[in-house]
Amino acid sequence: MGSAVVFLVAAVVAVPIFRKLKLGAILGYLVAGVVIGPSVMDWVNDPQTILHVAELGVVFLLFIIGLELDPKQLWEMRKKITLTGGSQLIFSATFIALMCSFILSLSPVTSLVVGLSVALSSTAFAVQLMEEHRVLKTPPGQQGFSILLMQDVAVIPILLLVASLSSGVVATGPAWWVSVLALCAVLVVGRFLINPCLSMISLYGNSEVMTASALLIVIATALGMQEAGLSMGMGAFVAGILLANSSFKHQLETEIAPFKGLFLGLFFIAIGMNLNLALLVSEPVFILGASVVLVLVKGGVIFTILKMTKQNTTDAVRIGLMLSQGGEFAFVVMSQAEVTGVIETLISQQVTLIVGISMALTSPLVIMHSVWFNSKHCPAVYDAEPDEKEPRVLIAGLGRFGQVSARILTANKIPFIALDKDPEQIEFLKKFGSKVFYGDASRLDLLRTAGISKVKVLLIAIDNDQEALKIAYLVRDHFPDIKIIARARNRMSVVNYARAGVNTYVREVFPAGLKAAEKLLQAYGFDEEKALRTVDVFAKHDEKLVHISATKNLNLQQMIDINEQDKTELQSLFERDEKGIK
Repeated sequence: MGSAVVFLVAAVVAVPIFRKLKLGAILGYLVAGVVIGPSVMDWVNDPQTILHVAELGVVFLLFIIGLELDPKQLWEMRKKITLTGGSQLIFSATFIALMCSFILSLSPVTSLVVGLSVALSSTAFAVQLMEEHRVLKTPPGQQGFSILLMQDVAVIPILLLVASLSSGVVATGPAWWVSVLALCAVLVVGRFLINPCLSMISLYGNSEVMTASALLIVIATALGMQEAGLSMGMGAFVAGILLANSSFKHQLETEIAPFKGLFLGLFFIAIGMNLNLALLVSEPVFILGASVVLVLVKGGVIFTILKMTKQNTTDAVRIGLMLSQGGEFAFVVMSQAEVTGVIETLISQQVTLIVGISMALTSPLVIMHSVWFNSKHCPAVYDAEPDEKEPRVLIAGLGRFGQVSARILTANKIPFIALDKDPEQIEFLKKFGSKVFYGDASRLDLLRTAGISKVKVLLIAIDNDQEALKIAYLVRDHFPDIKIIARARNRMSVVNYARAGVNTYVREVFPAGLKAAEKLLQAYGFDEEKALRTVDVFAKHDEKLVHISATKNLNLQQMIDINEQDKTELQSLFERDEKGIK
């Protein structure tokens, strides 16, 4: 419990300070870890164990990234992943290994292990940076992400190579068919079993059970893939991709997001704790120089590769800087290499410290580049122009009322997002091609996950007055620029919406009632023009009464009294209108 308090205090103090200084939250976590770790205050013991636990943050991050990637999009990225990612890994590892061998006079084996370990960037660090600077979903950001994916795939072969170097023979891990079988199992479970299970949980469980289910999906998949010889992060990423088209996509992301943030923060704190600052004090020139060289070499390799793929210079520099640091897997590789006797303890500690410092250098360098670029140039095209494919309409509730708007939007090729809480209704609508997700639209976190910040218009089409009003207040308070159109089930709903500041509402029964009254008057003997005029007078008068009830904040009894007084006034209106016609 004491360690948990230390972590929380460190994060609460360090992160706001570094954000205020515009150095980013990640650097704040790293510095906090250094301060509370063995090198400075020594308030927390066993940082290596904490680092292993905190790797769940990377797992959750990759799961959420997988959720946001359409499988077709991933297939289209296959060449980028293999060519761009493979080239970066080979060239970075080769350059660094040669420098270690010829400049530092390290043995070929040690040079190879060091080169491979530091050639891997930090997925958590780089993705977080790309998200903070809003480049992850841009073309250069996707190139950078392709490099990170290839690095994650390469982790297990690198670890097997390190193990084989200790004995001179190829290391034996799980048989290759075990990995293939595990991957097939994940594909089958993700494709055919998870959605029905989540549907049942949504019907008979509660929000806590849904949260537990989301955690179970991620952690069980990650651990299963690890046991089969693949990385936990890759397992979580595959699970996310399989659920990318699921109706529960936004709900799962909403449930996982808080844990991702907490564990990622803990992960970066743990990295800071694992740095041996005594080496920096004893060899400052070598450690700092090597850190700068690492950033320059990796950044230069990535820059060159991106330029060869026809990215512009600015984007190539930015992505090169974002991926120029050493990664968390360097700690794993160095630890295994040290235990198996492939490298000396001193070299292992030096490499991990250099990797940590390279992380600390990355964020300020990216910020400096952004400041310089923004002062010299206009924003990039993909930052300035909105994506027309991004939904600008959100429909809360896709029952009979909401379906009408959804069908009209679809016919006009207007993208939208729909949220509904009935899993059976969702599955039924998906058979007809409707794009609807499971989720409670009265939850602010889920609305954010669904992308409400990019929405221009919200249609509240649910049939629960209390929940509808809650959504109206929630969106009005947090997203005042969004235009709200609400389904009003009765007269009181209209009054409540008006009081909530929702001025655009559709009375569910009133228009149909007016039409029925018009037909009734015609059947009784009114001509078409008179019937229409009579109904129009009544409609305008009724809207006026509703407006008075809302603006004067009347209670129910006062509204009844006004309605009684209205009978005489309405009769007078009809009489005057009739005289006007004659």
